[in-house]
Amino acid sequence: MKGVKKHNLPEKNCATCGHPFVWRKKWEGVWDEVKYCSDRCRMKKPGLPESNSAAKTSRDVVNPATHETSREA
Repeated sequence: MKGVKKHNLPEKNCATCGHPFVWRKKWEGVWDEVKYCSDRCRMKKPGLPESNSAAKTSRDVVNPATHETSREA
């Protein structure tokens, strides 16, 4: 890609948000595998269930004496 003007760089659309993004030097060897415009979109891949509010408000607590798990609100 040496000597290519910025407006002539290859472009793709992000698989998560649909945002167009262009080729970057760090993707030189893996451009065919690049699907996402950012780490944020890569972590929020399409098809993965959204986290629900119950999971955000409670957590699993393990009792060290009995090794039993219980929910804490």
